[in-house]
Amino acid sequence: MNKPQFDPKEILNSKRIFKSATPKGDVSWYVKWISSFIIVTAMSLRGIEGMQFYDLILSIIGVAGWLWAGMIWKDRALIILNAVGLVILFKNLLTEHII
Repeated sequence: MNKPQFDPKEILNSKRIFKSATPKGDVSWYVKWISSFIIVTAMSLRGIEGMQFYDLILSIIGVAGWLWAGMIWKDRALIILNAVGLVILFKNLLTEHII
């Protein structure tokens, strides 16, 4: 099926044509989607007894990826959310599994 072709002015001024706010196809796009998949995988392990360590490791990797994407995009909300999340996850890793 052919995608409809839109005039650039129509795309810019339309409220009906979906426009993504994030870049597509660059490094940050891949980091965003891989990090999202890793976080969903971590969440699926969360309730399984004995898998909490793997949940924490995967969560740290996923949140770090989103932090990187937020930094590439200069999105302060993503940077703050994921920086705080990373600190909390590292604290949990240290207190529950290392110290």
